[in-house]
Amino acid sequence: MVASGNTYKEKVSQLISWGHWFSFFNIIAAMLLGTRYITHSDWPATLIGQLYLLLSWVGHFGFLVFGIYILIIFPASFLIPSQRLMRLFGVLVSTVGLTALLLDTYAYQTVDLHLSPLVWDLLLSGDKTELNANWQYLFVVVPVIFLFELMCSEWVWRKLRKLTRKHVGGPIALVFGVCFLGSHLIYIWADANLYRPVTMQRSNFPFSYPMTAKTFMEKHGLLDRQEYTKRRAEQGVQNSEFVRYPISKLSFNDQGTDQNLMIIMVDSLRSDMLTSTVMPNLTAFAQNNLNFTNNYSSSNSDATGVFGLLYGLPSGYINSIRAEKKSPVLLNTLQERDYNFGLFSGENFDLPIYREAIFANTKLAVTDSRHARDIESDSHAIKDWDHWLSKQKSNKPWFSFLELTSVQQFKEGEHYKPRFTPSLGSNAINEKGVDSTLLLKNSYRNAAYHIDEILGRVFAQLEAKGDMANTIVVIASNHGTEFNETGNNTWGAGSNYSQYQIKVPLIIHWPDHSAQEVTRLTSNLDLVPTLMESLLNVASANTNYSSGVSLFDNNKNRRWLLAGDDSDIAVVENKQTTVVDKYGNYNVYDKNYQLEDEGKPKLSTLMQVMNELKRFYEPRHNQDNDK
Repeated sequence: MVASGNTYKEKVSQLISWGHWFSFFNIIAAMLLGTRYITHSDWPATLIGQLYLLLSWVGHFGFLVFGIYILIIFPASFLIPSQRLMRLFGVLVSTVGLTALLLDTYAYQTVDLHLSPLVWDLLLSGDKTELNANWQYLFVVVPVIFLFELMCSEWVWRKLRKLTRKHVGGPIALVFGVCFLGSHLIYIWADANLYRPVTMQRSNFPFSYPMTAKTFMEKHGLLDRQEYTKRRAEQGVQNSEFVRYPISKLSFNDQGTDQNLMIIMVDSLRSDMLTSTVMPNLTAFAQNNLNFTNNYSSSNSDATGVFGLLYGLPSGYINSIRAEKKSPVLLNTLQERDYNFGLFSGENFDLPIYREAIFANTKLAVTDSRHARDIESDSHAIKDWDHWLSKQKSNKPWFSFLELTSVQQFKEGEHYKPRFTPSLGSNAINEKGVDSTLLLKNSYRNAAYHIDEILGRVFAQLEAKGDMANTIVVIASNHGTEFNETGNNTWGAGSNYSQYQIKVPLIIHWPDHSAQEVTRLTSNLDLVPTLMESLLNVASANTNYSSGVSLFDNNKNRRWLLAGDDSDIAVVENKQTTVVDKYGNYNVYDKNYQLEDEGKPKLSTLMQVMNELKRFYEPRHNQDNDK
């Protein structure tokens, strides 16, 4: 057949027919390798989920391999005149493809990521990590793959006439087409209805981008976007992984120091507000106590920032903690030690994380209910705190948590007068030529000054009652606020991991500790282990219940800190910040949060970070048994 003097048209036709059948057998090989993704992923519990898995398994790998044929091998059939050379080219292409697929399955089973720039860098780095320790041995099977492809190519060429006569090519193509289209239609329905047995499979296979149609459905009245967003947030909690928190039961040396503890969380306060002009009371307080001037929040948003502060855990665990309603080990221990609790908030603890997890096992002594909802404020919260403190007896320790929210709102005119002008509360807002950014910043400073006056009252009350000598006072913040200082049109919080959004004050009054300014890298994650070790005298290692370290451990001069949310990871260092998304793509920013085009993260550090983000989860087989 080959040597019979066929015309160019006949040769091309034979090579195209060969290419179709050669691709078919490579689809089967890819599907067999693809079972490694299935065995490593959660098995869908419903019939529809299992049907989607079957359809996507067949349709996706069929589309993937056939796409490579159409893009590479099919055009080459017209350009390479020799059938032997053309078949060798096809064998080489398919060998590279199956080898890449094998590497991808290894990466997926090792770090739950598909091949990406980050994973490639990890594979090719000289660092000794879990991922690149054994991957070179995978290339031992490359000659085997090559021989398989060579044999498959030769067999298909020899049997081409017989295979062509069977006329089964059309039905086979129809099966793959139906599976591909059917899987995407099922996913469109599942995505709109948040049907998790299907949507949880979104990223199981490489280059998997299932179709969605939310915009189309919303346009035609088939989807309520607000209700959909609410249900999606709830589902993220309901279907989170199980956590071991703490990893094992805690042990203690003794009952602790019995000192009182007060944590004041100032919402949205960034670290550069700590000046004698904006916050004179807090600045003076910081100068006379422990002032951690290079401190970062664990996140850049409200709920995740509070979560990191009170749990000492990275933000990625927040949904699991909410689902299991696990309160912080710090608060649990304080309750076991019979501390009196007083919990107060300028917003009545509106964040769901408070009631669903942090204070789930605590009777909330929230801001007095006589204050109407529309006039909730820090001023009312501090009045109720004053009243509560006056009832505390000296022979029993107490714990107080005070959330102040004026800085987040920075509204003027209702509860305090502006000190810095022009601002949103002054007449300048209606004047032309006034810089709107200056108005916002001054309003923010005014709110910070108002908070500072409240803090002055707190300090004075503690001194007047004689509690300051036996009370640990912590002033912290859940995140900062940006006014587009990075030049990337980013405002407020939750939009990046620059110092303006995550660098926050941390000031601690600890009786018998001398005043000190601490300039080394510290994190809000460090507060819990500090209190557990030095107030409550825990004997268990801090790795058992936290990702932080004690602030009093001067040997822990860390090179990096962990921040982020439930989808992004941020690794903060003195001179750069690396942000990695859930697909393994990363960007490196300099200390001014400007993108470094050639920036490279330290890969061994990223592996440590990724391990920390999985350390508190239950092993997969334990989760399956619980389900």
